[in-house]
Amino acid sequence: MGTKLVSISVVVTLTVLGISWLGDQTGSSLYGLPLMAAMALGVFIVQWIGLTHARLFETEHYFDLVGSLTYITVTILAIQQAADFGLRQQLIAGAVIVWAARLGPFLFMRIQKAGEDRRFRKIKLSTPRFLLTWTLQGTWVFITAGAALAAIMTPNASPLGNVFFVGVAMWVVGMGIEVIADNQKSAFKANPVNEGKFINTGIWARSQHPNYFGEILLWAGVAVMALPSLSGSAYIFLVSPFFVALLLTKISGVPLLRKSGDERWGDDPEYQAYRKNTPTLIPRLF
Repeated sequence: MGTKLVSISVVVTLTVLGISWLGDQTGSSLYGLPLMAAMALGVFIVQWIGLTHARLFETEHYFDLVGSLTYITVTILAIQQAADFGLRQQLIAGAVIVWAARLGPFLFMRIQKAGEDRRFRKIKLSTPRFLLTWTLQGTWVFITAGAALAAIMTPNASPLGNVFFVGVAMWVVGMGIEVIADNQKSAFKANPVNEGKFINTGIWARSQHPNYFGEILLWAGVAVMALPSLSGSAYIFLVSPFFVALLLTKISGVPLLRKSGDERWGDDPEYQAYRKNTPTLIPRLF
């Protein structure tokens, strides 16, 4: 099993590097690699350094924080490489940095308060599993930010059009939903009255996973904002929102939380009714 997980990690890394190489439209290179490929490799190296520390101390406390700092760092690097850093590029870079600067510390403080992230109880005890987890985080960082990075480094002095503003609106709404959902859940858990209960109030009464919906929507917004600056093979970076949706709904997000919820409240009629009557992802309006 260990060898298989290591092999998967290698394949995932090479796939992302291939995507970054194919979609590079900068025409620049760094350390002999196309700029986007060099940035992708750097993202993975940072994760593997984080893995080394995390494995030595068998801790997952800095996992999300490292991921967010990687987003910010790679975005700043893109800004430094940009031939033109006009309003378009500023707004795209700001969207990524603002999101990462909020979410990373938020998740870090939540784990510090809880004492652990239960998802990592078994993962952090196995080097191959931990390697794959950190490698997937590197994949998450680069694939989700890929369209933004490409747009930041692509000169585009044309006026901001309707497509761009649609993307901005999507990001604002998605970011707002994610922040509201996170804050409501934190307040719910902080109330001793709710000890051992599941949240089904506020925006969580309209969706079982509103924070994930917000996450998908805001990254779709970033992709739409980047769209007018992309051309040719760089369109491959528009996979970003689809990748986010796939990961959150089929792999690491909803499935893990659903399994945990079923284990804790599966016999609770109120939880069963909540699961049955509440949309999984897209919040109902009425």
